[in-house]
Amino acid sequence: MKKGVTDFYNLAYQWIIIHGPKILIAVIVFFIGEWIIRILRKWSRRFFVAPRFEQVRPFLDGLISVILQILLVLLLMQIVGIQLTLFAAVVASFGVAAGLALSGTLQNFASGVLILLLRPYKIGDNIVTQSQEGTVSSIQLFYTVVVSYDNKTIIVPNSKLSNEVIINLSRKGTRRIDIELKFNYGIDANQIKKIIDDTILSSKNLLTNPVHRIVISTLEPDGYRLLINVWANAHGFNDTKYELQEKIMQALKQAGIKLPGM
Repeated sequence: MKKGVTDFYNLAYQWIIIHGPKILIAVIVFFIGEWIIRILRKWSRRFFVAPRFEQVRPFLDGLISVILQILLVLLLMQIVGIQLTLFAAVVASFGVAAGLALSGTLQNFASGVLILLLRPYKIGDNIVTQSQEGTVSSIQLFYTVVVSYDNKTIIVPNSKLSNEVIINLSRKGTRRIDIELKFNYGIDANQIKKIIDDTILSSKNLLTNPVHRIVISTLEPDGYRLLINVWANAHGFNDTKYELQEKIMQALKQAGIKLPGM
């Protein structure tokens, strides 16, 4: 019995002599690593304080924390002498399986992060995407919510938005209204231009800069086409266009000028 206890103490002593310094170093590295992680997280929070990171800030903070903690654990395992070959194989296999199962979801996730960082559009912008037009009401990590002008909720996966064309209708703040009217050659073009010009100048919702333009765009066998270009605010664009068209039609009717089909 005494010999067994002695052998146990000898083995324990040898184990401590061999592995003790590694464990001590690992403990010291652990506390130093945690201190460094806290400093790095403080720096990252200062970097992500910009408004463009507002929606993704909690996610990025958590992601950075997890990555740093994993790196610290791997470093400690290396210091202690734990073989990482099997661990790496298990992680790699899990990563491949998860990647195959969640390829679409991960693509949407990566696209959502890029959208939140690069900001091709923001909440409140009017956009056209996937043949849908509406106002962006929410930007999530996996999808974007667009509300159409007739109040339909359209949920678009972020991968579609990051890989295909997006038309941002309101980013510049202004848009051009284009209206084309057709008249026969018996109607004086200068008279029509004067009527339309007065109508545009009397409209309060239209912009004076850039200056509007009224030109003959096309000559056809049975008449000519008049093109009207005038600028308006991007928000409320459709309402402004409809109102202008109605005013032009009424002004021409009052002047005794008939449009084709009227």
